[in-house]
Amino acid sequence: MRMRIWILISGALLVFAAANIHLLYVALTSQPACVPHVKETGDGGYIAAKSAC
Repeated sequence: MRMRIWILISGALLVFAAANIHLLYVALTSQPACVPHVKETGDGGYIAAKSAC
């Protein structure tokens, strides 16, 4: 019984670590696509601080 608990805890920690590593990988390797935005003031829309598009 005790061994089963340690295996479950180890498995849960492994899944947690793998998920975090995957999130870090995606965050560092992905480049978000450009989204349409208002380029001039007016219209009450959002304005990009510095457009990368």
